[in-house]
Amino acid sequence: MVRKACVGLIVLIGAFGTACEVAAQDKAPTVLLVVAHPDDEAMFAASVYKITHTLGGDVDLALITDGSGGFRYAQLAEPIYGLNLTDEAVAREHLPAIRRKELEAGGEIIGIRNHFYLDQFDNAYTENVDTILSHVWNVDEVRAGLRQIMARSEYDFVFVHLPIPSFHAHHKAASILALEAARQLPDSLRPVVLGCFVGTRDASQDIVPNGYTGLPGYPITRVRTDIVLFIFDRTEPLDPSGRLDYRIVVVNWLIAEHRTQGAMQLLMNTGDIERFWFFEANDPAQLEGTAELFERLAVPVFGGEGGS
Repeated sequence: MVRKACVGLIVLIGAFGTACEVAAQDKAPTVLLVVAHPDDEAMFAASVYKITHTLGGDVDLALITDGSGGFRYAQLAEPIYGLNLTDEAVAREHLPAIRRKELEAGGEIIGIRNHFYLDQFDNAYTENVDTILSHVWNVDEVRAGLRQIMARSEYDFVFVHLPIPSFHAHHKAASILALEAARQLPDSLRPVVLGCFVGTRDASQDIVPNGYTGLPGYPITRVRTDIVLFIFDRTEPLDPSGRLDYRIVVVNWLIAEHRTQGAMQLLMNTGDIERFWFFEANDPAQLEGTAELFERLAVPVFGGEGGS
């Protein structure tokens, strides 16, 4: 079945009817995003948009924290909401509800079907994942919640942030717990978990370290290094001139909804591609289905090759 979201895209840029009809002939993928903060979905915004709008897939999102710690760059949003959001006490009280609305507004753009909220404390920036897992979050509750969500909807894929060492510990912890939850499911219900990070075409310029194999100390995060990374190209043209692409029509729109997060553009919209790593914890037999998903995502919707 083609999702209703396809219609909106036809109105926007035209020539999408054929792509949507073709996609309807194939199995529509189901995906769960597991993220730490409201705005983290921007990491895979373009691929999610194409999954929901062109492949007719369903994508849900599980948010781990309450988002109350996101006040550092909230100054520009203070006139919008009429609150002193850079004051921590004010932010802790009001940001959870505000950021939930921002998340859901962005979700309408990229086609999120359901949002699940696990409401763990968004304490502060740290790169020490052990602290988060041992002292800040109720990891048993999170793991059980994710396991229940995954089992109920029987997702084909789970997208998480690639847990690299020099990254926010909340992101790393969310990815670890998603991997652990998936591992606890019966084989018949276990989705493919993929770690994503935005990047440039020159991998040597990316934040992800060369030769990345996984997060030290957490074997469950090891990735397959003997296969080519799966890639979604954000520069795929979305209009006849080739001037509009997923960076403009999707990622910028999504980022704009997160008004309290003034520094998002520093990372989330600087890359031309979304790279996906295949974790060793996945069943190797699922590699073929993963490759098929990205082959379908690589088919141009408007025609022509990716490029700005």
